[in-house]
Amino acid sequence: MTGDGTRAVRAGLPEAEPYGPPMPGPVLASHFHLPGDPAVAPYGYGREGNPTWTGLERAIAELESPGQEAHAVVFPSGMAATSAVLTGLLRPGETAVLPSDGYQLLARVRDRLAESGVHVRTAPTDDDAQLAALAADDRDGSRPGAPRLLWLETPANPGLDVCDIRRLADAAHGRGTLVAVDNTLATPLGQRPLDLGADLSVASGSKALNGHGDVLLGYVVTRDAELAAVIRRWRTTTGAILGPMEAWLAHRGLATIHLRVERQRTNALAVAAALREAPDVTGLRHPGLPDDPGHAVAARQMRSFGCVVSFVLPDREHAERFLAALRLVDDATSFGGVRSTAERRGRWGGDAVPEGFVRLAVGVEDPEDLVADVRRALAAARTEVSPGTRGAT
Repeated sequence: MTGDGTRAVRAGLPEAEPYGPPMPGPVLASHFHLPGDPAVAPYGYGREGNPTWTGLERAIAELESPGQEAHAVVFPSGMAATSAVLTGLLRPGETAVLPSDGYQLLARVRDRLAESGVHVRTAPTDDDAQLAALAADDRDGSRPGAPRLLWLETPANPGLDVCDIRRLADAAHGRGTLVAVDNTLATPLGQRPLDLGADLSVASGSKALNGHGDVLLGYVVTRDAELAAVIRRWRTTTGAILGPMEAWLAHRGLATIHLRVERQRTNALAVAAALREAPDVTGLRHPGLPDDPGHAVAARQMRSFGCVVSFVLPDREHAERFLAALRLVDDATSFGGVRSTAERRGRWGGDAVPEGFVRLAVGVEDPEDLVADVRRALAAARTEVSPGTRGAT
């Protein structure tokens, strides 16, 4: 299988059995019959493994690393997957290099690492030179030793800056430093960090992987069997396990990821073009725009540029009027689903963005309808009073 669509539809499925379902239902079991030696049993206790996880893990590994063997480990959320890498691989006295502008909850993990004695260095995502220097530097104050881990998030959420994965992986590996990439926004169809030199690809599968906004899910993929074993032990020890029903739903949703990602790609570019025409929009970002600051790097390493468009309206009130006027775009957090969402990111705190900063995640609706909705909401937001209630179409 070479095509993304064929791979997505077939990934992780068992061999066909006469009169059996093409995709078996979830295995709802806390324990399994366990004759013989537990050390060689594929399944024993539910915290250690589940056949439904296995199917999803095989599917994710096929998408993240087509043609080369890889090992995926699923988790109940993207933050659980993130924590498994950052707290499962790092020890007191070691050093980690993290982006200063990535997903806001990463800052909480960063604080936790510092509390546990891990040295943390940070640099902006779009500063490849500084990230490479920090990853290759073999001293941390008076402590010798290269960083244990370089964590990248590209494109970054919510600012959409990008970094050169291959360049940074080469710099890090020269000192024996592991490289992990948060691939949530790009998706495995848009970017394959393992092919670009990363050791681990990490993502929130709650977003585009599942695509329907009804599952919390995270995963880690690596081609290194020993690294995968460490991550699995962390999952078993902490009990950060995914329910079989959630795993089954995600695997079912995965079959349409190629259709959704392609539609979102074209929709995002259409919406970005409409936003560019608006006089009150500044700071427009989308890696697929030819004049975007990150486009040249993104074009080298991404196969699709993602569904998120970010921009800035004049102030908080203006952004809130815009969101209230939208009819097809839900005022909600998260991204990557079939329904478009948008939010004023400043309402959460923690992101270094202006009060009027909007993150708009484009779904799979008809592009003409989305563009019309955005244009109408922008026009309505220019008035002093909100144009009324949402919901009519």
